[in-house]
Amino acid sequence: MSASDSAIGAEATVSRTVFLGRDAVRKSRPPKSYRLPELDRRIRSVRTRSEARLMREARRAGVRTPCVYDIDLADCSIVMERVVGPTAKEAIASDPERAPEIAARIGEAVARLHSAGICHGDLTTSNMIVLPDGEVCLIDFSMGCSKASLEEIGVDVRLLERAFGSAHAGMDEALESMMKAYFEGIPDADAVRKKLADIDNRGRYT
Repeated sequence: MSASDSAIGAEATVSRTVFLGRDAVRKSRPPKSYRLPELDRRIRSVRTRSEARLMREARRAGVRTPCVYDIDLADCSIVMERVVGPTAKEAIASDPERAPEIAARIGEAVARLHSAGICHGDLTTSNMIVLPDGEVCLIDFSMGCSKASLEEIGVDVRLLERAFGSAHAGMDEALESMMKAYFEGIPDADAVRKKLADIDNRGRYT
């Protein structure tokens, strides 16, 4: 079963469907009664359009994401490819020996994403699907952004590192593999390392 078959989140619901004969999933943003109707429609529409655009931009940058089949801004929904496979979290838990390999693939994918100026915003191993060939597919770009600043990229990397360490405690070799692959894949590794140090230093004094 794919990680994207069915889910209900705080902002959206994901369900399995069929689009022009193809197996697919629909991600819908239902109305929120606590917001003014006009504001609610605008927020849901903007977020839907933004997420679809980010997935397309990421694919152009060489990052595996679900193909977008259709967007309905009136319904605030996206129909996309159903990507079949375990999440990276599940794959690592079921086969710890593969953890360094999977982690390196994660680092490579995120490096391509950031090199294109795109931030994901929620880089956890639950938002990554491991395909049969070992490639990692990134899903759920609802918190992402394009034309990302160095600060936004640094925050994305630090959250990735902390989320990986929390979900896969004790897998230091895998974490090192991920970060090594990441820094080997971005054009200005020193600038990102400097920004990460700056973020850490700010955290110590707040």
